[in-house]
Amino acid sequence: MPLNRRTLILGGLSGSTALVTPSGFAQSSKEPRKLVLGQSVPLTGAADQIGLAYFNGAKMYFDSINEKNGVAGYKIEVKVLDDGYDATVAARNAKQFIDIKVDALFGFVGTASSDAASAVAKASGVIFFAPFAASDSLHAPDVTHVFHVRPALSDEAYKVVRHCATLNQDRIAVFAEDDAMGRAGLAAVNEALVDLKRPAIIAHALSPVNSDKVEAAVTTLMNAQPQAIIMFSLFNSSAAFIKKMRRAGFVGQFLTFSVVGIDPLFSALGKDIGGVVVSQVVPSPRNTGSPIVREYLDVLNQTDQAPSYESIEGYIAARAFAQGVQRSTLGNGKPDRPGLQKAFESMTNADIGGFRINLRAKKYESVRAIDLVSITSGGKTLR
Repeated sequence: MPLNRRTLILGGLSGSTALVTPSGFAQSSKEPRKLVLGQSVPLTGAADQIGLAYFNGAKMYFDSINEKNGVAGYKIEVKVLDDGYDATVAARNAKQFIDIKVDALFGFVGTASSDAASAVAKASGVIFFAPFAASDSLHAPDVTHVFHVRPALSDEAYKVVRHCATLNQDRIAVFAEDDAMGRAGLAAVNEALVDLKRPAIIAHALSPVNSDKVEAAVTTLMNAQPQAIIMFSLFNSSAAFIKKMRRAGFVGQFLTFSVVGIDPLFSALGKDIGGVVVSQVVPSPRNTGSPIVREYLDVLNQTDQAPSYESIEGYIAARAFAQGVQRSTLGNGKPDRPGLQKAFESMTNADIGGFRINLRAKKYESVRAIDLVSITSGGKTLR
């Protein structure tokens, strides 16, 4: 089924597109028990490639588990709406999901969109699971309704800044998009530099979201003469910035974060991606030495999709949610909201096919789970 703007996609049980099914606990005992998740992602707009891949990765897992009668007797159905990478639309979508009594919000993409969804979920007493977002505020200890598969942005910033320190790179600049993600990234780098007792950044520049209009930023940062530039931007902005900086004569290092969309970045840069360092929070989707990757590829090979970091992160997020459902049913429990809350809170060292996650990680606890990979001109990743 094609994923068009405002299209509703149902994972698992049927190809119906009506947003009408309430929570599985209200259904007749003769019907299959199921849990319903609401997911808002950019199927169009600035981050569409990231949104599609993350959604499809999650859907792949849910479809595969539903074909095997679900988890603990429950099938998992995902309803999705396109938000075009617009936080206002994402908030409206979240409210629509709440109105139809979904069991949880799942896998929103984007920092501002996830912040908006979190507010809606909190007001409604609903769990928000696995946002794909660069939002440290959602990792705060008092935000008890949000559970993260990916480490906090501050963890990634710490890893990247520490890498720069090992190379004696003291002249660091930041290139960021002028949005919630970019501002959060800039703050995270500044905080990491203080915590690691490193010199402050020498300059920063903001640009429009996922735009190739980066000339002003290039001028600002070339004048600053940094040794390394840390980027908080989606793939289009990042690609345009890297190309124009190199054309202007920059020979230093580019470092970017997992939210960039590493596969779309390679598509946009081609051979120019050589030497770019990217932090990654999930295993490489091509690393067949990892059990979760082999499992993912076995399922992926039954589809027409290509492997990607964003897709495998969606797959892992879905698998983690299913593990929480399984845990919630132990001891005659059930996956209602209190049951899921308790189950997810217990997943502080959960084994997801050999990949460990902590849904309740404290600051910097997940740094060790982050890899820094260098991309070759041929698109291969080197740790």
